[in-house]
Amino acid sequence: MAPPSVTAVLAALRHALPAIRARAADLDAGGEFPAEDVALLASIGALEVMAGDTPSPRELMEALRLVGRANLSLGRIFEGHVNGARLVAWYGSAEQRRTLDADLAAGKVLGVWNTEPAPGVTIVGERLRGAKSYATGAGHIDIAVVTGATASGEKQMVLADAADPARADPSAWRVRGMKATVSGTYDLTGLPVNPATRLGASGDYEREPRFSAGAWRFTAVQLGGVEHVLTLLREHLAASPAGQDPIHRARFGKALAATRSAYLWVREAAERAAAANAGPEAISFVLMTRGVVEEAGLTVMEAAARSVGTRAFFVDNPLDQACRDLALYLRQPVPDQALDRAAAAFLAKDAWADDPLW
Repeated sequence: MAPPSVTAVLAALRHALPAIRARAADLDAGGEFPAEDVALLASIGALEVMAGDTPSPRELMEALRLVGRANLSLGRIFEGHVNGARLVAWYGSAEQRRTLDADLAAGKVLGVWNTEPAPGVTIVGERLRGAKSYATGAGHIDIAVVTGATASGEKQMVLADAADPARADPSAWRVRGMKATVSGTYDLTGLPVNPATRLGASGDYEREPRFSAGAWRFTAVQLGGVEHVLTLLREHLAASPAGQDPIHRARFGKALAATRSAYLWVREAAERAAAANAGPEAISFVLMTRGVVEEAGLTVMEAAARSVGTRAFFVDNPLDQACRDLALYLRQPVPDQALDRAAAAFLAKDAWADDPLW
């Protein structure tokens, strides 16, 4: 049977948002992997369709932000799945791409694990040695694209079995937010490195512009989280006398403007990153987008805390989990360095003239 259309998947996602959101609090409280929600994404075709090459950049952005708006932990899992599938599609052999198509149709979940504790993951002969940390869905997803150091020190991607609970240690994921990603450590020692599992050539994982420009995808999920906090703040103000206070309204207006600006930056970043001629300018734009989304998230969370007050910090208030998850997810690697690289690029070229940066 043919997979559903992108339009049908997006409509089904919108319909599923309330149910996903309703489960988020219990998943957070128990630090449980959102297996039911992942199965829901598979059932409506989101895992298959959105991980393929059918969606336009804007359609993929819409899917990522919708899932992020419902539950940021699920959004992180979904974004990792899309990222993993893209890496296989870009760098895999013909046989690996055929296997990917079958896996996506079967509802299997992919991920990408790069972070590792010392001494890191190495490739010894035809086996992996070492572990990954912050491994999203460790022991719950099916396949992880992992990196291992070769004898020459280069990074080599390997397709690894990620579903063995005996290799996973969720106890290391002791965090206040994003608990349901179950991003523990995962021992890869002994897993095979052979023609079926070796993905691409050494160095492909960090090949530009895909490596840096691909960050737009997690900014889309973050944007969904920002929009969720803004929505909760709006609901509070609309239902209370605070909504008639010009100080609260002004604060909400600034948060609204920051969120909409972030949306426009992410939308543009998605288009630029996917362009056939994407280059250094696309990377700079995406790096700047990371900073814009981060600033919007901080602005909205501060507005919510100031306008809602103490009630925003009670565990039974949806704002508590929404802000805890968003605060953690905004801590993507080296945000200050990303902003600095972007600013340096914009300083080097006049963004207001006929320049591709703008």
